[in-house]
Amino acid sequence: MDIEQIRSALTSEINPTPLSELDENELASVLIIIYGKEPTILMTEKAKTLKVHAGEIAFPGGKWCTKDKDLLETAIRETKEELCLEVSKEQVVGQLDSVITLNSKYKITPFIAILETIPSLKTNSEVESILHIPLISFLNTMADDNLPEHRSIKEMHTFSFEKYHVWGASARMLRQINVLLSEKNLL
Repeated sequence: MDIEQIRSALTSEINPTPLSELDENELASVLIIIYGKEPTILMTEKAKTLKVHAGEIAFPGGKWCTKDKDLLETAIRETKEELCLEVSKEQVVGQLDSVITLNSKYKITPFIAILETIPSLKTNSEVESILHIPLISFLNTMADDNLPEHRSIKEMHTFSFEKYHVWGASARMLRQINVLLSEKNLL
């Protein structure tokens, strides 16, 4: 499978919540970045010093703030802050269904960007490390999340890459990608 097949399968209408509907206390967004000839997905290990989601594996992104006109702008701004990575709105091809985090109760809107390559990245203090994960083999690690503390909602999954385990909101986003690619017989 190549990046163009991925682009085709994940392209959808983008509907960033307009400014008039935003409530800064609960909304956030992330940028799911897929790049390269062999499709690779970019994730981060959150810094262990953070008050919320410390040490978790996540997509670059964060909380909406009043200077952002919509949630897509939030995802792009946060990605630039966390990774020094400039992504244009034209590189964003789709949007997934929003998910709510278990512990912080943020409603996160995920946007998908397809890039040819990734330049050298530089992290800020919110990011412990950057993970470049082969997309297809990663999606094939999907399993049910059986940890009791994660089972407060019906559908919980995990994904694994090397020593890292992805669960919660990020895993629910990855599951959406898994379903979309499976529907197109790409997995």
